[in-house]
Amino acid sequence: MNSWILLPVFIPAISGIFLLLASFREHLGKMEEGEDENRRLHLFVGVILIVSAVLALYAAWSGEKSLTLFYLTEKLPVYFHIDEISRIFITVTSIVWIAVGAYSFVYLKHEGDEKRFFGFFLLVYGVLAALQFSGNLVTMYFFYELMTLTSAPLVLHSGTKEAIMAALKYLLYSLCGAYMALFGIFILYQNCDTLTFTAGGVLNPALASGHRGLLLAAVFLMLVGFGAKAGMLPLHSWLPVAHPAAPASASAVLSGIMVKGGVLAAIRTVYYIVGPDFIRGTWVQTAWMIMTLVTVFMGSMLAYREPVFKKRLAYSTVSQISYILFGLSLLNPVGFTGALLHTVFHAFTKTALFLTAGIFIFETGKTRVSDYKGIGKRMPKTLWCYTFASLALIGIPPASGFVSKWYLAQGALDGNVGAFGILGPAVLLVSALLTAGYLLPVTMNGFFPGDGKTAERKEPSLWMLVPLAVLAALTILPGILPNPLIESFTRLASGLM
Repeated sequence: MNSWILLPVFIPAISGIFLLLASFREHLGKMEEGEDENRRLHLFVGVILIVSAVLALYAAWSGEKSLTLFYLTEKLPVYFHIDEISRIFITVTSIVWIAVGAYSFVYLKHEGDEKRFFGFFLLVYGVLAALQFSGNLVTMYFFYELMTLTSAPLVLHSGTKEAIMAALKYLLYSLCGAYMALFGIFILYQNCDTLTFTAGGVLNPALASGHRGLLLAAVFLMLVGFGAKAGMLPLHSWLPVAHPAAPASASAVLSGIMVKGGVLAAIRTVYYIVGPDFIRGTWVQTAWMIMTLVTVFMGSMLAYREPVFKKRLAYSTVSQISYILFGLSLLNPVGFTGALLHTVFHAFTKTALFLTAGIFIFETGKTRVSDYKGIGKRMPKTLWCYTFASLALIGIPPASGFVSKWYLAQGALDGNVGAFGILGPAVLLVSALLTAGYLLPVTMNGFFPGDGKTAERKEPSLWMLVPLAVLAALTILPGILPNPLIESFTRLASGLM
């Protein structure tokens, strides 16, 4: 039944609200949780996550489904529809959410207020499921905004001044970007027969013929606005502020999944509403490619120069998400395939890197890269997981990042995009070298500090290590066996062009 679509939305959302109310009551009563209470909380969260993920995957992979919830106006329904893009995003989101949830059972002892964190954690998963199942532009925009509002408390979880200011900056940038996108939606509504996502676009040629300049401006504003969530220049600076202030669990899902909300919105706008042909060869495509490449280089350079580990990874996210946006801006099947591949691979890779950062901070209390010399002698398994994820992000074969970056470079070379056919691969290569420069020193100094000391081994709890190891494996295995993903994404890309 089509109502299956609502279960992975409402079950985690209602469960999250229940935990938030319970947390509020406990604060009023000044109660403290004991070990038994924590175990019951972890069991409850674990069951809800697994049930929600199973329902989401069942709804996604058991065939295309549509459901109209209600109508805002006669022409604007709140409408859900599951297609190939929905399946990709919900599958990756579910894997990451379960891994980070299990990791957080131990990590949050370091942060406190577990019920409040898990309440918002479950609530955001439900909102993401609704966002990824959205069947038209207005429904997507509604849940896109809701994702921002429900995820901000994850950033300010610690309650410090730094965390509060970081959350405010996150809200400000995200909402400014969303309002830019909203203006574009108003313009598109006047020039489309429907705002339902349709492969190839839904612009009405008769309505759009006299407003081409205005429509191009509207699309550009939407790309810039949605790019704020994806960390694209010029609305990128919230990322390096929010990540160091947030708990590692929040940083992991922010960087691995939630920034992909901007990617999803860009895909839906360009490939399912206006159509790639409408902006191909225009100033919008040129400006989009320029912004993505500048962001790729700038993010890599800032990460290379950054001494604080989590902030370094945040700048890395700024760079890596624009790899994806660059592939989308090429407007050809190969570039689109590379963008989808990098969306999947980056989610697992960056989540693994932030979970590693959380383990280092949890075990040592230190935050700077220079503080981790010799840490591989204490936590060799953890550092090996970090190393595998780093190799994937750099793009060293056979790790997964090599495959996605190969398709991105090939899409630029074969894409009939003029100078960007050479400039794009050149920037990606320079960025890869910088990525090696800011990730591999942690491995080198961790395993080979050169002081001859033997440290006592102290790996983290299995609740933290096993999710990290699973994600590290997922950064390598798709690079060794990439064909199923490549074939699936290539078929999808061909159908959109």
